[in-house]
Amino acid sequence: MSGDVAVYYGRGSRFKVKTAEVLLRCLICVLGVVAAVVVATDTEMQNIFSVERTAKFTDLKSLVFLFVANVIAAGYSLVQGVWCVVSMSTGTYFLNKPLGWIVFSFDQLMAYVTLAALAAVAQTAVFAEKGDSEMQWMKLCSMYVKFCSRLGEGMISATLVGLSFVALSCMSAFNLFRLYGKIRPVKPSSYLHHHSTTILASQLNVVNT
Repeated sequence: MSGDVAVYYGRGSRFKVKTAEVLLRCLICVLGVVAAVVVATDTEMQNIFSVERTAKFTDLKSLVFLFVANVIAAGYSLVQGVWCVVSMSTGTYFLNKPLGWIVFSFDQLMAYVTLAALAAVAQTAVFAEKGDSEMQWMKLCSMYVKFCSRLGEGMISATLVGLSFVALSCMSAFNLFRLYGKIRPVKPSSYLHHHSTTILASQLNVVNT
């Protein structure tokens, strides 16, 4: 049995679903770029114990992870957004199960990656803000106020990226698992034509008998 299944949408519902997906992917692309730029340009120089020290995102592996994750998220969303626009411009939307699984899997993967990067940075931010007396870690945010403040701005954008990917994953799951449904929407005009034909045939049978 072939894995290709045509997904029939009403004209209005198809346009709404694809439009929502395009807007969401464009939002992720923009927010991903914003988060990456904010994190990459986050630097601050302070004079500590007569030594000039510069804090930058490459000093922390979690920030590098966040930067890379948002760059990948922005690039992936751009590619998928273009694909959605092309499918809308052609006026047709045909999905097969393998393609549906690929899109769903990549959306899920990006959701996990972006949220994992955000969780790693959140843990780092807590230590930077409050320190750790047992590990003798200083409260770095008390010395690098500007750096931590800008990092918070980047985390806000990264949080929106992660949440948007969660919503996008739900949308991809809906588009995928409806391929396994047995009931397909029927146009009202087709249903009325079939129903009226059935009634007419039954009436003719009654007259003939």
